[in-house]
Amino acid sequence: MTQTVNGDLFIRMLDNGARNLTNQHQEINALNVFPVPDGDTGTNMNLTFTNGIKDAKAVKSTHVGEISKALSRGLLMGARGNSGVILSQIFRGFSQSVEQKSTLNSMDIAEAFMQSKETAYKAVMRPVEGTILTVLREGAKKAYDWRLSNDNASIEEYFEVLIEASSVSLDNTPNLLPVLKEVGVVDSGGKGYLTVLEGFMAALKGEVIEVVEIVEDENAQSALANMEHDEFGYCTEFIVQIDSKQKRYDENIFRAELEGLGNSIVVVTDEDLVKVHVHTLNPGNALNLGQQYGEFLKLKIENMSEQHHTIMESDTAHAIKTKKDPEKYAIVTVAAGDGIHNLFKELRAEYIISGGQTMNPSTEDFVDLINSINAEHVFILPNNSNIILAANQARDILEDRDVHVLETKSIPQGLSACIMFNPEISVEENLEEMLEAVRNTTTAQVTYAIKDTVFENLEIKKDDFMGILEKDIIVCGPDRVDTTHKLLQALITEDKEIVTVLTGEDVSDEEMEAMGDYIENNFDVECEIHRGNQPVYSYIFGAE
Repeated sequence: MTQTVNGDLFIRMLDNGARNLTNQHQEINALNVFPVPDGDTGTNMNLTFTNGIKDAKAVKSTHVGEISKALSRGLLMGARGNSGVILSQIFRGFSQSVEQKSTLNSMDIAEAFMQSKETAYKAVMRPVEGTILTVLREGAKKAYDWRLSNDNASIEEYFEVLIEASSVSLDNTPNLLPVLKEVGVVDSGGKGYLTVLEGFMAALKGEVIEVVEIVEDENAQSALANMEHDEFGYCTEFIVQIDSKQKRYDENIFRAELEGLGNSIVVVTDEDLVKVHVHTLNPGNALNLGQQYGEFLKLKIENMSEQHHTIMESDTAHAIKTKKDPEKYAIVTVAAGDGIHNLFKELRAEYIISGGQTMNPSTEDFVDLINSINAEHVFILPNNSNIILAANQARDILEDRDVHVLETKSIPQGLSACIMFNPEISVEENLEEMLEAVRNTTTAQVTYAIKDTVFENLEIKKDDFMGILEKDIIVCGPDRVDTTHKLLQALITEDKEIVTVLTGEDVSDEEMEAMGDYIENNFDVECEIHRGNQPVYSYIFGAE
């Protein structure tokens, strides 16, 4: 039996935890309550932990506290989605507890998980029971109380109690959250956390979890998410000045090409400059893709296993084209679809992080972009409830910058906020006007179901089209147009005056025109219809 954990064993535990999460992330995704094609809890936790383990394994020390601190920093910067942010806070608390310790005994670990619980709960403004937080709290408390009564407990014995108590808590989550019971699943975030603990236990038993090759359905970037577990690959960054005489540049196509090469992808386009960050096994292939569109202004390739740096920079390299004098304001927004990108840019939201439902940006994505912006005040519009925590975390990291997160939960809310933005008034006045617009905007969306389920007594079949009003699925059926019409009847109430329509990449021009005619002929509202070309959602509606 093991009485202490040193740095080498701690790394093996982390590695096994990461690998176990990689192997099970699709199963965790499938636990998401909504049957929409964006089940991403497992993917977000996997990518978050991948980033943390990369930093932990780069530490040239066997001091557990130092390794844990690096892990915490990596998780913090790599955190994606609410589940990823909470996971990062769990190990932030753990790190704070063990920071001065070179090795850990079972009591050290028991105290560390109790601190994890405190830190994670503080990070969430309105904690909900029946989630990962409950599994963390109940498991940590049960194991801590047991350890107090067992002075000579081994590390393995402590983890047996922790895992058992956490598993019991996870199984009970449907009794705390009715929506889980209705769908017949346990909490996905809690399952991800337990998966990490089980990986830790496997390492304590001397087992090495092998990554199982999985055929990905969801997003090419998660297909290579396990790449960094094996301590190889290259952090590749470059800036290309677009040449109109070369291949026509399309950000969505370029991003899709990069996703086939690696992960941790960031693409920022600003007029005729494109900044790229990608982790890949083949940096040359990434460079070849970039060179199709123009000339390099900056190249940086870092071997992540050796931490060697090869940097080639021109004197004129700039991450983002900026003015000599800082601007007063800048708006950072998250969106997917070139049509939606253009709408935001027309409304002065010049800095866009590509992402949304199927690809939640990390805290580091926000930090890197904001660091490249020369502005006194920065407004962030996450436009998705699952991105707000990462945006808030970036704001907290950038404590020397004046950053404000407007908690927009949809693209229509983000657009409404931008419409009310006025560069001639104060920060406080802008926040008041923009938030008022957000509150007055109701969102509805149409997508398809990825599985059979029942949601609030509504029977949903796989491949049905679903109409979602705010957070609720209110209508479904096999015909997209019919489902959309029924959704609009619920959305457009007498107090609504303007309806904005964003059509997805799967909607034809004929269907788009017909939908506009339907709204104008059946409702007394002004209708603005745009081709958003967003993935996943055939229609996104905003009603004001």
